[in-house]
Amino acid sequence: PQHRDNFIKLVKEGFYDSTLFHRVINSFMIQGGDPDSKEAKEGKALGNGGPGYTIPAEIDAKFIHKKGALSAARMGDNVNPLRESSGSQFYIVQGKKATKSDLDKMSARNGNTYTEEQVKTYETIGGTPFLDMNYTVFGEVIEGIDVIDKIAKVEKDRRDRPKKDIKMSIKIVRK
Repeated sequence: PQHRDNFIKLVKEGFYDSTLFHRVINSFMIQGGDPDSKEAKEGKALGNGGPGYTIPAEIDAKFIHKKGALSAARMGDNVNPLRESSGSQFYIVQGKKATKSDLDKMSARNGNTYTEEQVKTYETIGGTPFLDMNYTVFGEVIEGIDVIDKIAKVEKDRRDRPKKDIKMSIKIVRK
């Protein structure tokens, strides 16, 4: 709930308006939310900006990194052993399909277990199961999931930044 509430607060404040999807990796994810990306010059390294705070991890096995999952970015375990999330940066999972055998092998390595429903989700729509139980998932794309695939396929530089800026505008819609 802290991640959700923080994201909604930032959206309502217009924090994300004109920020970029600054890191895009096909078959993995698209990342944005760095305030330093607004009006960033071509080729500028991005991904270190934020609002000046982190959010305690809210990792829950119910929420997996299926395609369309909205998850909080964070610094690596070596500098962030508590897995606190960035106050603003997030990624949307694209991923790829995984078989039950793939998930069983992963489970043997990391100890994660999957429900039948989660296995079916990874088999049918895909995702990035190796991220499960490592990052906080706090939402999901419910409309326009094809846009993730379009963004993931753009031409990028050596830092995975799209060569043509992809600016975002996020709105909260309640159904």
